[in-house]
Amino acid sequence: MVSMCLIPFHLLHARHYYEPSYTQQPLMCRRFFSSPFPFCFGQKCSIHTPTCKRQQYGFSESPDLEFEYADTDKWSAELSELYSYTEGPEFLLNRKCFEEEFRIHVSDDKWTELDVSQHRAHAMRLLDGLEVITREKRLKVARAILYMAQGTFAECSSEAEVQHWMRYNIFLLLDVGTFTALVELLNMEVDNSAACSSAVRKPAISLADSTDLRVLLNIMYLMVETIQQEDPADSPEWRATRETFKTELGSPLYNNEPISVMLFGMVTKFCSGHAPHFPMKKVLLLLWKSILFTLGGFEQLQNIKVRKREQLRLPPLPEDSIRVIRSMRAASPPASASDLIEQQQKRARREHKSLTKQDNLDAFNEKDPYKSDDPREDEDDNDDNDNSMEVEPFPMERDEVMPPPIPHPPSERVNFPKGLPWAPKVREKDIEHFLESSRSKFIGYTLGNDTDTVVGLPRPIHESIRTLKQHKYISIAEIQIAKEDEFQKTPLSGGEEDVELCSTELLYQGILPSLPQYMIALLKILLAAAPTSKAKTDSINILADVLPEEMPTTVLQSMKLGVDVNRHKEIIVKAISAILLLLLKHFKLNHIYQFEYMAQHLVFANCIPLILKFFNQNIMSYITAKNSISVLDFPYCVVHDLPELTAESLEAGDINQFCWRNLFSCINLLRILNKLTKWKHSRTMMLVVFKSAPILKRALKVKQAMMQLYVLKLLKVQTKYLGRQWRKSNMKTMSAIYQKVRHRLNDDWAYGNDLDARPWDFQAEECALRANIERFNSRRYDNNQSNPDFLPVDNCLQSVLGQRVDLPEDFQMNYDLWLEREVFSKPISWEELLQ
Repeated sequence: MVSMCLIPFHLLHARHYYEPSYTQQPLMCRRFFSSPFPFCFGQKCSIHTPTCKRQQYGFSESPDLEFEYADTDKWSAELSELYSYTEGPEFLLNRKCFEEEFRIHVSDDKWTELDVSQHRAHAMRLLDGLEVITREKRLKVARAILYMAQGTFAECSSEAEVQHWMRYNIFLLLDVGTFTALVELLNMEVDNSAACSSAVRKPAISLADSTDLRVLLNIMYLMVETIQQEDPADSPEWRATRETFKTELGSPLYNNEPISVMLFGMVTKFCSGHAPHFPMKKVLLLLWKSILFTLGGFEQLQNIKVRKREQLRLPPLPEDSIRVIRSMRAASPPASASDLIEQQQKRARREHKSLTKQDNLDAFNEKDPYKSDDPREDEDDNDDNDNSMEVEPFPMERDEVMPPPIPHPPSERVNFPKGLPWAPKVREKDIEHFLESSRSKFIGYTLGNDTDTVVGLPRPIHESIRTLKQHKYISIAEIQIAKEDEFQKTPLSGGEEDVELCSTELLYQGILPSLPQYMIALLKILLAAAPTSKAKTDSINILADVLPEEMPTTVLQSMKLGVDVNRHKEIIVKAISAILLLLLKHFKLNHIYQFEYMAQHLVFANCIPLILKFFNQNIMSYITAKNSISVLDFPYCVVHDLPELTAESLEAGDINQFCWRNLFSCINLLRILNKLTKWKHSRTMMLVVFKSAPILKRALKVKQAMMQLYVLKLLKVQTKYLGRQWRKSNMKTMSAIYQKVRHRLNDDWAYGNDLDARPWDFQAEECALRANIERFNSRRYDNNQSNPDFLPVDNCLQSVLGQRVDLPEDFQMNYDLWLEREVFSKPISWEELLQ
């Protein structure tokens, strides 16, 4: 009885929709162009093999992707993505600079044969060399230090040996104080107005314009990325060094601000056009790894959440979300439109249509959700991306003389879920709304926020309320909002707020003054790196640190540079998506209004349509892209002899089923979209207005459980606004939502009673939120704008007269005249003063 009161009836049977099995592997497509002209870098390939005619990567036969979501990829992959393939010759240049310094000051011995004291002495010697005035000498020493950070690879015989010496050398460099010196040099290069003005005047910027910055950023990235990698074999000294470095990196020790704030400043300076030569990929990678190291990854976020709930005396979390998602399995995607059209054409050729089921006719008459509402929108979604029409494929082709086949028993086709993956949640507002509607219906009066009085209500309502309260979930954000409301209501008696100066709080204080500019800059770069973006003259150039000085002259060089450019853009998307997601999650845990401030500025900067634009592509093609040349990746390329590159070896790519960084980026962007729209009706309606449902449905073809979960969440929040015809035509999606997304018990997401006519004041919703955010920021961070009514007043005569007042100089020179005019020449009525 309880479930019937809380859950829509047709959802109780949603699990009876079965999923067909798909086995055929997708066809592979050549994505590399063979044009000798380097002007189409980053563009899609227009030259296909004959097998590419049906290659849409959207077939329902796509395999399950063995992908494990984590904070980062493997350490070797993260190291290789720092370098573009055009930087390959610089590895030998770094080695040459180191060996020249080494022979002059040490000996002809190998670095790996020296003892610790000799290593330390030479590291100190190189550090002193960074302080010379001459730019060429300074760059030479910096390259020598970079060679140390790269593991002195010339003396190593395997990749594992290179990584071992990388860790040893980097901890040694950190111990002698190299990172602080690098930050000072980086600041000096950022403020180098001559280099900036020279880059602005150049018609085309290449790799040579950012040499100094790239060397410094390479060393800093290698240090941060290597030190944050925990190894059980690390000595206690190294573990202590790691914790100290982590604290320093998140504290305002570098120019009175965390290192992340300085990197954010480089991003905005680049996007403003004042420094187009900045190597933006390296800046973003270092920014991402600095935030990840200082604030913590997804598992640390879960631990912080558990600890904060204990401090606030809230019930423990019903489950560990990371483990639940990792244990989920992907659902079979809908059949592709091409398969359905082909089947429809076959059936149209039959003479006897009397044997066709009415259900199947209805299935083939399904339309696009938006076309069913307005027939004028025929042009919607008619691009190269195939539409997903969710109908079950026919089990066999019927001959005209065959009788209808005997249906199989349901037990052979229906896969019943063993149980829902998530514990249901209920908010306090949901209980209040349910009780108010029940009282209004059965009794005819309301009691406001009273959630205890159930007098006069039927017994099933009592059981429903008991079930709702059993699953009530109080979030940390609700407690923080209630506390902030109390501070605003009682500013004098509310007491002082105890703000924990953790790394997240320090970072928020650092980026608060310019946070809107930072968000706009990140989204500008994300737009420029998105594969769906068209090349425009006014867009920013993000290829400054990948294009060589001399453009390619052969087909092979063009193909190699084309792969490098595509890879470069993918890495930028990966870094920005991870930065935004980490900041949103950490700010939300630290204080809900910090999260809302950042989220609102992302929305104002058109983040929602930008992410939808990103997904409005052949997403399966993006995830399976082979934009990498494994033999050129570091550290493989410095240990092994490189084979001769040919067009065939470039097209072969790697053997992986998918590209890890692209799937990671897609999941991050979906999670960001979920965070921006959750519980926000105005932003949910933006998803509806921008027609996100067909775009998101195409993303369901990626058979990866985590990505499907966040797509289904986004579809769930807008389902009730899409109309009955859309829900009727997409029952498989509805069934998948029911099986995989958390239930809110009395949420009406699945049926939505004619909400088109319901008035929503979207502008008022965002304005009210913005007012709350401004009051929070003003109260906690703006000391100069305190309310004068709440400032303490000194009304003691002695202390007021005893205060020293600095008088202006002209007043002191004319003090005698002032006395004569204002004191001596004016009569004083002492009687009136005494009264």
